[in-house]
Amino acid sequence: MIELFIDGASAGDPGLSGAGIFVKNGKDSLQFSIELDEMSNHEAEYEAFLIGLEKCLPYKHQIISCKTDSQAVYAAVEKRYIKNKKYAHYLPRINELLDQFDLFFIKWIPGKENSVADKLARQAIHSQKKKS
Repeated sequence: MIELFIDGASAGDPGLSGAGIFVKNGKDSLQFSIELDEMSNHEAEYEAFLIGLEKCLPYKHQIISCKTDSQAVYAAVEKRYIKNKKYAHYLPRINELLDQFDLFFIKWIPGKENSVADKLARQAIHSQKKKS
């Protein structure tokens, strides 16, 4: 089973943003700290989820267990619906990617259980701040 931990962070609303992706495959793991454009925290969470799905495409025939501390992303994936029209444009890409996986599960977890992805997302913001 592949474990995918995702987190998006934003330093402002909108502000500099980052995505943290942590993919765990048994004893092996991959970590990604990705700089995002200026956006809101919710947008950063959706972007992190999409990037996480893309990073897991090589494992699409395995069980993917995604963990997020974003209730918005969790609800969107569970219902395949985004209530807030401001973020609805993410849904077609989310569904397109989800349909490529044989078995995909998502679980909401408290932020304290998502520390690696959170750290990676914050690193991306810090990296952008250092550049400016």
